[in-house]
Amino acid sequence: MESLSLIDSFQEFKEFKDIDRATLMNILESVFRSTIKRRFGDDDNFDFIVNVDKGDLEIWRNREIVENGEVEDDNKEISYSNAIKIEPDFEIGEEVSEEVKMEDFGRRAVLSLRQNLMSKILELEKDNLYAQYKDRVGELITGEVYQVWKREILILDDEDNELILPKTEQISNDRFKKGDNVRAVVVKVEMKNNKPLIILSRTSPLFLERLFELEVPEIYDGLITIKNIVREPGERAKVAVESYDDRIDPVGACVGMKGARIHGIVRELRNENIDVINFTGNVELYIQRALSPAKITAIKLDRETMRAEVFLKPDQVSLAIGRGGFNIKLAGKLVGFEIDVYRDMDDDADDVALDEFTDEIEDWVILELKSVGCDSAKSVLELSIEELVKRTDLEVETVEDVRRVLKQEFED
Repeated sequence: MESLSLIDSFQEFKEFKDIDRATLMNILESVFRSTIKRRFGDDDNFDFIVNVDKGDLEIWRNREIVENGEVEDDNKEISYSNAIKIEPDFEIGEEVSEEVKMEDFGRRAVLSLRQNLMSKILELEKDNLYAQYKDRVGELITGEVYQVWKREILILDDEDNELILPKTEQISNDRFKKGDNVRAVVVKVEMKNNKPLIILSRTSPLFLERLFELEVPEIYDGLITIKNIVREPGERAKVAVESYDDRIDPVGACVGMKGARIHGIVRELRNENIDVINFTGNVELYIQRALSPAKITAIKLDRETMRAEVFLKPDQVSLAIGRGGFNIKLAGKLVGFEIDVYRDMDDDADDVALDEFTDEIEDWVILELKSVGCDSAKSVLELSIEELVKRTDLEVETVEDVRRVLKQEFED
């Protein structure tokens, strides 16, 4: 009964965890051989017959028949008088196979066996899960929220494996509760405290790339290639695409009829603005497209320092920079150049460049303002104090002092 109970329990465990039959048999034999060694000193003369499907386990000990009184090793030899009790026809020199019953081990030994088997199975399951997800890094996963904590969310996949979505990998507008379905991408798989830790992300550019593959068949089929993706999760993203087939408009295919394809992605990303851009090897044209919807007057490139000076009409500067400065920041990351925005001064002869105020305004303050496209007095005064503080790292008092100096210039 102990033997049957032991195997039955692991038959159920096998079906639940989907461990293959051969592997379970090997684990069972390995654990039992260890027990045999501890009890008899050696396991070379033991045969194991395991039938996992039926829940059967048989252990047979093989011993050589020797003359009475000449037994030197009780484990491998049996006296003639004892052998004929098993089978009267046995003769000296023959081999006797005798079944070892589970009851012979004792209840404590059986419980120990069960614990060892559980430990081996769980260890195998962890290794299998690690190996399985190690090959799935970068793959889109759909799971169900099981538990919501302050710093992370526990998600279960289709096989009830535990996945972690940290707060840092969630979009700022994400709000999940138990039972919600969540889509994310696998970004990291590691062993921590001998347990596989599977990390998901919704902020990774890979997540956006997989969503495009899901929504745009031409990308999945390889007709359109995603060249680069940059994101400010929950705010804005820029995606550069290219088609090797002149008959396919890559931008139009990604957006879809009346925006049908892109809208699904935008909803998944909590209304994140997505700019789809046609990739080109022409850097100047690439920068123009990246800074859309702003219209650029001129561009000066310094390929050694990887900086680009972009000149725009005064009314286009704010469009190039974008709300919170995200547009210009992402454009720079997309094209690989540090972009400096300058106002085209031809239409505003009365304006004064900020560099003219170095005697009254510190250089680092001027550089900070220029980094967000404010390179003249009027470009600074056109923005409110709140907007300037939001776009730069300057304190309110500093911005107020700058505006006071610039206003004084025009009053004089």
